[in-house]
Amino acid sequence: MASQMAILSRARKTLLKTLNHHNNHFKASISTFTFLSQEPQLAEPSLPPPSPTPLPPNPASGSPLYNENWRSPIPQAQSIIPLGFLHQSSSSRLQALSQTLDVPSLMNVFADWMTSQRWADMNQLFEFWIRSLDKNGKPNKPDVNLYNHYLRAKLMIGASAGELLDLVAQMEDYAIIPNTASFNLVLKAMYQARETEAAEKLLQRMLQTGKESMPDDESYELVVGMLFLTDQIDAALRYVDLTLKSGYMLSMRVFAECVRSCVNKGRLDALVSIIERCKTMDQNKALSPSWNMCIFIADIAMQEDNSKLAFYALEFMARWIARGENARGPVLLSVDEGLVVSALGTAGRTYSSTLLDASWAILRRSLRQKKAPQPESYLAKIYADAALGNLQRAFSTLHEFETAYGNSPKEAEEDIFSPFTSLHPLVVASSKKGFETLDTVYFQLENLSRADPPYKSVAALNCVILGCANIWDLDRAYQTFEAIGSSFGLTPDIHSYNALMYAFGKLKKTFEASRVFEHLTSLGIKPNAMSFSLLVDAHLINRDQKAALSVIEEMINAGFAPSKEILKKVRRRCIREMDYESNDQVESLARKFKIRMGTENRRDMLFNLQYSTEYA
Repeated sequence: MASQMAILSRARKTLLKTLNHHNNHFKASISTFTFLSQEPQLAEPSLPPPSPTPLPPNPASGSPLYNENWRSPIPQAQSIIPLGFLHQSSSSRLQALSQTLDVPSLMNVFADWMTSQRWADMNQLFEFWIRSLDKNGKPNKPDVNLYNHYLRAKLMIGASAGELLDLVAQMEDYAIIPNTASFNLVLKAMYQARETEAAEKLLQRMLQTGKESMPDDESYELVVGMLFLTDQIDAALRYVDLTLKSGYMLSMRVFAECVRSCVNKGRLDALVSIIERCKTMDQNKALSPSWNMCIFIADIAMQEDNSKLAFYALEFMARWIARGENARGPVLLSVDEGLVVSALGTAGRTYSSTLLDASWAILRRSLRQKKAPQPESYLAKIYADAALGNLQRAFSTLHEFETAYGNSPKEAEEDIFSPFTSLHPLVVASSKKGFETLDTVYFQLENLSRADPPYKSVAALNCVILGCANIWDLDRAYQTFEAIGSSFGLTPDIHSYNALMYAFGKLKKTFEASRVFEHLTSLGIKPNAMSFSLLVDAHLINRDQKAALSVIEEMINAGFAPSKEILKKVRRRCIREMDYESNDQVESLARKFKIRMGTENRRDMLFNLQYSTEYA
């Protein structure tokens, strides 16, 4: 029994030692006996009584504690960064910082550093962070957005497209699928280096992969812009088509590059096709270049006689005008009238009725009914209508022209309503099919003279007279001249007499032409320079150079100077008639009026050719 108790006592002591070893917070063992344990214990050291808090030092004593934040009203901020951290190098600080960040916090740091453009620090911090461990002891794993920030930092510090492609390929090591933004960063590097072939291949790769990396509007914009910058217009057009078919909008920057490239390469047809494709897509219908670019496009189109492109430029400008009028605080834009005159000329040369109507409409809208168009605008519209064969509209425009400028000074009226110069396109159009069109025009004018209100125009009838002279129809010309007074109740003007003189002179009826000249002077009508010129031509047709010189003398006495063309005609006739005395008079007149006559060697060679059948 005694031996069992000894064993139990030794086992109990061993267990107590074990518990005391693992539970140090127990100061004494708990006894099951009735008496307390008598094991010796160390006495706790006695603490001295607490000393009272001292008073602050006297401010007058100049104590340095006042400079060490002692009751300072503005406490100095204390940094939460350890003191040793600030004395480390930049690389060491970034490495230490990388070990304390997870993905969201690193994204926040990158967002902050992007605003201050700390691209090199972003690059270095990411590379330290990707080699560090997270709080669970596992390697840090970025997501695609965080990796794209890294790619952007690489791009901004000058990484090449090849380096960025390698980094995109490394995304698979982190189980990340590159998205559209990842490839766009690579495309930006290619755009900077003008690597067009690689960019096209990368875009094709994006099209072949899944949804995550399908090209967006920025992808197409980079590739198309790059192709236009390198003047690869056909390839750019293919991707413009792809952009529009994908439902994206063509940006103004790409459109500006398109205009520059197409103009430089003379590919205005390509520019027209791009605009037409944009107009067919709903999201691109609002395509509107800047006002200055519209003017530039219109100028280029008119220089190249491209009526479609000119029409689209005017259409863009009309949108700007409408937008300015509808704005709060209207901005009244106006198209330069000279530009409209050029557009009307282009419409006449290219036979474009759409450009003609658009040009006249935008001119009317620009003037806003505050004043009439300039005479040049009316004449350009008459030319375009006549070129298109629309004589009814041409004579209607002439009526508006006469209404606006019929009361102009006599000298100006003679110039702007002359069938030999200003209205000559209307003369040509009226005699295009011979007497058929001339009779049609005459009968229409006759019917209008009986309308309500009646329209009677001497200028229109002068065009008919000159048109009859152009087809060698003297009878119709003379009858139309007489009808001015008899049928229409008007008085012939100087242009009427000049047209009749031209009709007589063309058929070598010099005597009759001279009688017309004498008749108009007897009526008190002052002949103009064209009257003398036509009379000179009538004498030259009859090989009478002396009479032509006498008419030139009358012309000089009347205050007109002979033109170079008149003197050259007279000289040519003098040489062919071997009248050297008259030729000397022509040379003296040329010296008097400081006209350089030049030579006519090429004409003389043709005139002196010896035609024979010897080599036939």
